[in-house]
Amino acid sequence: MLRDLSWLPLKTDWNAHFQAAKQKPFAEATADLLALANSRIDLIGTQKLDKYLQQNADAARDSLSSARPVRLAILSSCTTTHLIPSIRVGAFRRGVWADIYEAPYSMMTQELANPASGLHQFKPDVVLFSLDANYVAGSAGATAQSAIDDMRRLWKMAKEIPGCTVIQQTLLPVLPRVAGSNEHRFFNSPNAILSAVNSALRSAAEEDGVHLLAIDEYSSRAGVAAWHDPTLWLRAKQEIHPGIAHIYGDLLGRLLATLRGKSYKCLVLDLDNTVWGGVIGDDGLDGIVLGQGNAVGEAHVALQRYAKRLAERGIILAVCSKNDEANARLPFERHPDMVLRSGDIACFIANWQDKATNLRTIAKTLNIGLDSLVFADDNPFERNLIRQELPMVAVPELPEDAALYVDAISDGGFFEALTLTSEDLARTQQYQANAERERMKDTTTDLAGYLGSLQMELHWSPFDSVGLSRITQLINKSNQFNLTTRRYTEAEVAAMMDNPGYLTLQLRLTDRFGDNGMIAVIIGRVQPGATLDLDTWLMSCRVLGRQVEEATLNLIVACAQSLDIRHVRGTYLPTAKNGMVKDHYGRLGFQQVSGEVDGNSRWLLEVGEYAPATTFIKTVEGAIDYRRDLQPAN
Repeated sequence: MLRDLSWLPLKTDWNAHFQAAKQKPFAEATADLLALANSRIDLIGTQKLDKYLQQNADAARDSLSSARPVRLAILSSCTTTHLIPSIRVGAFRRGVWADIYEAPYSMMTQELANPASGLHQFKPDVVLFSLDANYVAGSAGATAQSAIDDMRRLWKMAKEIPGCTVIQQTLLPVLPRVAGSNEHRFFNSPNAILSAVNSALRSAAEEDGVHLLAIDEYSSRAGVAAWHDPTLWLRAKQEIHPGIAHIYGDLLGRLLATLRGKSYKCLVLDLDNTVWGGVIGDDGLDGIVLGQGNAVGEAHVALQRYAKRLAERGIILAVCSKNDEANARLPFERHPDMVLRSGDIACFIANWQDKATNLRTIAKTLNIGLDSLVFADDNPFERNLIRQELPMVAVPELPEDAALYVDAISDGGFFEALTLTSEDLARTQQYQANAERERMKDTTTDLAGYLGSLQMELHWSPFDSVGLSRITQLINKSNQFNLTTRRYTEAEVAAMMDNPGYLTLQLRLTDRFGDNGMIAVIIGRVQPGATLDLDTWLMSCRVLGRQVEEATLNLIVACAQSLDIRHVRGTYLPTAKNGMVKDHYGRLGFQQVSGEVDGNSRWLLEVGEYAPATTFIKTVEGAIDYRRDLQPAN
């Protein structure tokens, strides 16, 4: 159930493992601590882990270097101190370190309006508004519209903090009804106001670019009584029950991780007794359990429907099964009750190798990291094997009852999303088309002929409001082909759009197989001395080996020439995942201008001496003309 982290595995002797981890140097214990955080721990275990993390805060922060720490400020109208340990552990569970500032409760406006307040001294990059139901809807004269107006005023003030993202907590449905089931007809009752606010919050947040922490929906699943105790509210103004704090922290931790690009991209499905009941190789097409009229068959159909909906919103689907491939594919092609079909699966692997090896193959084929995979398998042996061999892969604990499979995956929040772009909706088709490109490439010995036959076009334009969400998404998700791995919020990216000191480029690649979507983001800062400093250069790994790097540099240099830039400077900042681009600038003709320090390197290209590379890519300028005067960035 949602109230007990049931999607995480139980770890026997949790305390013994915790004590053993504490005996190691922190850097060596990080994997153990993450495994402990990713087990089914209760509130006491959460507090123990948080206390140890706080005692080693600097080391813990450094251990999660793959994601920029989050500076979270909590502005509340009630007591939230008891939630903070769980928030830190919830973020740590997802590979993010959270530094947290808790403002005095009911001081939201004062903290936001005073430049000398603790909030402004903290310099948050995320502000959470945690407003209780009584504060918003319980006072005399309150209306839904006035409550929404007050929230939007607070959001606007928070968004004035440079680079700040706002999260608004929805309201817990804890106010008493005065008219029963038709409460909505008594529009001035506190309960009716509360319901109206929760409803209106969705559209207001969408309009204002605010993200929601929807505790009203989650509490309805677990039961409001588990989330709220009237006695604790009256005694300590704790609207959220301490016993549910570890759930609250996990829910917020997911949002913070998503802001740092740490959500998962691909659901990998086992087949026998997962996608259908029975064993296809033994039971045959007519013998597997699937479809209407059978409770087990309907449960497996429900899982397929859920996976199909994930695919429709941009999650990649893959298959990893111990089976003969012909047998494994048969239901996808011929069973009338299958919801998933071959066209829904971006990567299909069925053989007799161990599943850890096959998951590595899936990640390599899709050009995504292993830490982008969620592996769903009914077999506890296979789940534990992957947790041991590939701890970066998320493995939800599927219960014995197939009717609960969907809840186990959904409740785990692996595919948490803040925005949904048109490119998300087309992702399965993009990965399938990429697999077709790779198959074609593998069957030809004439690479030049192959590249020419793709009929590639690189479409470019500066950052704009249409591409803003996808640009921010790429900046915070791209890890491998990312020269500096600098992360920026949507507000920070929007500020660059209007800053004349920045050169910004968004690039899309099309070919005869289809549209690859946005595949690269460039951010350049104009510096004194007619130098363009490449702050960010990231690309999707699925377009590597097609001369996109060379075509992109041709474009950067062309923009630099039109702006009288004489030098283009690139920087490589190493991370645990971007070693593949260590020699990127050297391969493109840049000269290294300083020795490496901790792996960092700087490179310089003389614009006047650059000869454009010959590629098979046609460059197509976007609708917005970028040739305008720039000036050194502030």
